[in-house]
Order: sequence, then structure tokens, then C-alpha cells
Amino acid sequence: MKTSVMPFFSDISLRRGVLLFVVILGLLIGGCWATIDVIAENLLNRDASDSASDWAKFVATNVTDLAQIAAGEQPSARSLDFFEAARAAGQVFRYVIYNPEGYSQLVADKHGVSFVDISAFSVKAKQAVASDAPVVDAKSGGVGDVPAYFAEAFVPVRVNGHPVAVVAASVDETARRANFYNHIVLTSVVVCSLMGLAFGVPAIAWYRRTLEKQRADRRIQFLAHHDVLTGLANRARLGEWLQAALAVLPPSGALIAVHYIDIDYFKQVNDNLGHDGGDFLLSTIGARLRDMMRIDDMVARLGGDEFVVVQTGLAAKQQAWEFAKRLAAVIGAPMNFNGQEIQVGATIGVAFAPADGATPERVLKSADLALYDGKAAGRDCIRMFAPEMDAAMQQRIKLERIVREAVEHDRFQVHYQPVFEMHGNRLVGFEALARLPGPDGAFIPPAVFIPLAEELRLIDKIGEWVLREACRTACSWPPALTVAVNLSPAQFESGSVEKAVAAALQESGLKPHRLELEITESLLLHNNEPNLAALKRLRELGVSIVMDDFGTGYSSLSYLWKFPFDKIKIDRSFMDSFEKSEHHVETVVKSIIALSREMHMRVTVEGVETAKQVEFLYDADADQVQGFYFGRPVPSSEAAVEILTELHKTAGAEQAAPAAQPLKTSTG
Repeated sequence: MKTSVMPFFSDISLRRGVLLFVVILGLLIGGCWATIDVIAENLLNRDASDSASDWAKFVATNVTDLAQIAAGEQPSARSLDFFEAARAAGQVFRYVIYNPEGYSQLVADKHGVSFVDISAFSVKAKQAVASDAPVVDAKSGGVGDVPAYFAEAFVPVRVNGHPVAVVAASVDETARRANFYNHIVLTSVVVCSLMGLAFGVPAIAWYRRTLEKQRADRRIQFLAHHDVLTGLANRARLGEWLQAALAVLPPSGALIAVHYIDIDYFKQVNDNLGHDGGDFLLSTIGARLRDMMRIDDMVARLGGDEFVVVQTGLAAKQQAWEFAKRLAAVIGAPMNFNGQEIQVGATIGVAFAPADGATPERVLKSADLALYDGKAAGRDCIRMFAPEMDAAMQQRIKLERIVREAVEHDRFQVHYQPVFEMHGNRLVGFEALARLPGPDGAFIPPAVFIPLAEELRLIDKIGEWVLREACRTACSWPPALTVAVNLSPAQFESGSVEKAVAAALQESGLKPHRLELEITESLLLHNNEPNLAALKRLRELGVSIVMDDFGTGYSSLSYLWKFPFDKIKIDRSFMDSFEKSEHHVETVVKSIIALSREMHMRVTVEGVETAKQVEFLYDADADQVQGFYFGRPVPSSEAAVEILTELHKTAGAEQAAPAAQPLKTSTG
């Protein structure tokens, strides 16, 4: 099984998105910082230049003998005092007086005020004279006595419209610049932080939502293709995988084997251990199947207790058969849940592609048909698909439709088979039996439709309908006649059997003692205690409880002392083997009758079909008999005729011979 690459690509996209966001945020912050820096530098230069220009103009205004100084004469005492005072102020670290040609004449700095020995030419001083406007510049220094940052202003001085001198003032702006930049940096940090928050908070939220969405998308994608409980592929993923595998099936004759697996008696595990136990069983089996897979094989859970394992690249069908046996062994290995050992079996249906299906749907259906054939054969087996299984399934589908429609539209019928008292040859009641007419009018055998109805979980509805119909019909019979109705385990599982019996009695008006409820041993094999309690409550209604098909189970005798049945019915299989068993059946039947006598239970023998069987049962002291020898199941109208006939016969017999005679002939 290959892992999807979608999550990997999603992670790459997310990483690219995060990287792109970081780059954009970095560019925004860097651009903001650079913009603030440029603006600050321009403002600082302008401020420094304005300061230097103001000082230069201040000097030009207050020194009256600038023309004489520029011409090389000594400054006046007043001018010297001014220069000293200005120099001492500290902000202007140097003054220079230039002549109109741009050559320096006097310098005032921290060393004092002095004439220059050798004049220095200044281009900016000459430019100031030429433009008749101050020339201002701010620049970095830091060499020697020059401040780290200062501004110079060259201001031309005119007298009567003629340039006479140029005053240059150099202002130390280092401290001012540092203070300015501190404020600018703080402002920049605040602005950039605000930008980071403005973009970062939504970005973090976007990032978290993206991660959550990716996790949710991965989860949705996983759930869309996998089973939540076991983590195996689901039906949709299996179909996609099979489609791809069939598309590249090599022409060399290699086979694909599809193993359709159903866990036997999973429902009992679920009932006994609860859903936690059932989930543990399924997840454990899923893990075991996964461990058996090759890298090119597939295992999936289709739902419930159904799994599918697909083998690829097989050279012969025998390989699939051997693998299916290993699957069954692995599934059947014991497992422990909360201190309780669980051991189940498996029914496996196997189909091959392309022989049994060239599409996923067809090959899965073929495997399912093989599985159904195995379940019908008794479970815990392996079946290979055969074409005739398809025809059998079509017949089953047709029968399912007939059963469902019969339940929905009350198309079932109830036939009644007479039950006779052995001593006195007297009719004592009837057993109500469900019959299902087919489309052609012929009756579908009960052995065919009843197991199907149980599988479709419709038997409880059918049983309730038969119960109501039988009670209603029995009300029209003489009061001495009883009616027996079979109850299915499904009616007990639904928990509605007591209400159904009470409702049928109330609606029909039938006296409870005239109703016999027949159960089989299978009812008590599982969920024993609750079912025994339900039987006790039914008996409290006044009805009789009968153990049907006695002698065919594994522990029938144990139930005779666990519950005081009113009657037991010996299974018809004893009479079927009566003349073949060399008296063994006679011994068993006599023993059952004797045991029942000791436990105060009446005995009815089913399947009586010959006069020889009747004579044996008469000698064995059986209480009641039922079978074709005495009458076949008939509709209620024919049962009424039979009742009238029996009444007339009984009345005639009482007049002719009051004493009862041994039963010698059949009434049927």
C-alpha cells in the first residue's frame, strides 16, 4: 500500500507561505527603517545647516570690520571680544573669514583667534560669493579636532552691493545628532513593532488556521479512504486500488486473488463482551491481517465484521488457497480481552481477476458469492467462486424479495397440523405452521424461507403475525382444543415477546391455557438467564411452555431441570430412523418418555407416519402424537372441517362403545 504524497506537498506549500510572509515582513520593516533613516538624515542635515547658517549670519551682523579683516587688517578689539565670546560658547568650534576671492584670512577656534600665515582657498567660499547666497553643508568628521558630525555655512557679506568678505561658521552637531537619532531609533522601533504586530498577529492566526485546516484536511482525506476503528482501507479506497491494479494487470497470466472474509459468530462476542470487546476483536484482526500483507497487497475493512484481502501477482490458484488457510489460522488464534479469552473462526470466499471479474465491482461480488456459499454450508470454511453461485444468488435475491413483500403485505398463511391424544384417539389441538405461497402458487418449503427470514431479521415479525392469527383462529374452535405456536430466538432478542403474547391473547379473547408456546434449545444456548426469566413471565400469563425438537441438541437434559416445561416434543428425526436403527431409537424414545413422566411433563412425538410407529408409541406410553399419519398441515377452513368430523366421530364412538379402544387407524 502506498502512502499519499498530498500531505508532503501541503507541508511544502505551507513552508513556502511562511517564508514568503517572513520575507515580505522583513522587506516592509527594512523599507520602513530605511525610509525613516533617509528622512531623519535629511531633517538632521537641514537642521544642522540652518544652525550653521544662523551662526554665520550672526557673526556677519555683529562684526563690523569684516571688510578690513578680509583685506588682511587686524580686527578691532570689539571684534576680538566677540570672536572670543562666540568661541567660548562652545557650539561653534571654528570661524573663518575669507576674502572675496575665497582665501582665508582669519581663523577663530579653540586655540584662539589668529591670522593665517598661509591662506587656504575654499571653493565653497568662492561659490557663496558667486551665488550671493549661503553655501551650507553637513558632514561627518571625527579626525583630529574635527567633531564626528558638524555643519559648515559660508555666508557672503556685501557692502554697497559689493562682496567684501565670506564668513564661515562650523557648528558641532554630534550631540544633537546622537540625541536626534536616539529618538529616531525609538520611533522606528515602535513603528516597526506596530507593523510587526499588525502583520504578525493575523499572520500567526493564519498560520495556525492553516495548520488546523491541513490537519483537518488530512483527517478528512484519511477518513474518506480508511476505516476509523482499524486504520485499514475502506470500501472506497479498496475500489480505487483494485481499479488501478486491474488496469495494469500483466498479460502474462498473473492473477489477482480477492479474499472476502466474514468473522463467524461476531455478534455473540459483541453481545457477551459489549461493543468494547467487539471493537477489540475487530482491531486485533485488522492488525493481524495487516501484518500478513506484502507491500503490493491490500487489506480493507468493508464494515461490520467483513474484511477483504487482495493478493497480486499470483501464478496459480493454489497459492490463494494456501494463503486463505493461513488467513483463517491467524484470525482463529486466541486473543485476550480483560482477562477473557476470545476465539473466533472465519468464513472466506475467494475470487480471481480477471477470470471471475474484470472490474472491482464484479470480482468483489464473485468473492461475496463464494463467501455466502461458505456461510450457507455451515461457516468456518473456505470457498472458491464457481459460476453456478451466481445463479444461486439470483435465486436468493428473488426469494428475499418474496419474503419481504410477504411480510409487508401479509401474504403468509397459517396451516394447522392436528395433534392427537394417544389413548382414546382424541383430537386435542393443532400446531400453527407458517406457509409462504410462491409466485406460481406452490408453497415455498419452510426449510428454505425460514432461515432466510432469520438472516433478514424478519422472523420476529412473521412470528408475531402467526401468533395473532393462530389465537384468532383458535377462538372459533371448541374450548377443549389447544393451539401451539413456535417462538423464535429473535422474538426474545427484541424483548417484545411477552407484550406480543399478551396482546394476541387480549385481541383474540383466547383463554391463556389453550395457547402452547414452543421453543427450541437454541434459545437457551446464548443469553440463557434472561431468556429463562422471560419464559417464567410467559408462564405467569397462564400459557403452556413446550420444548420443541427435543433430543437434537447438546444439552437438552440440563434444561429440563433448569425450567419446568409443561411438555416436550420428541424431534421427528427419531421416527425417521425408527425402522433403521435396530431398536436403538425405541430405547431412546422410551427413556425420554419415562424421564418425562418422572418430571411430570407430557410428551408429544412428532413425525409419526406409519401404523407400526403408532403401535410402538402406544406401547411406549406416549401422551400425544403428531405427523402425516394423523393429518397434514391444512388451512384454517379445512381444519374446521376436520374438527367437525372429529366431533361427529367422537360422539358416535361414545354412543357405540363408551370405553376407549386402542388407536388403530389414521384420521388424516
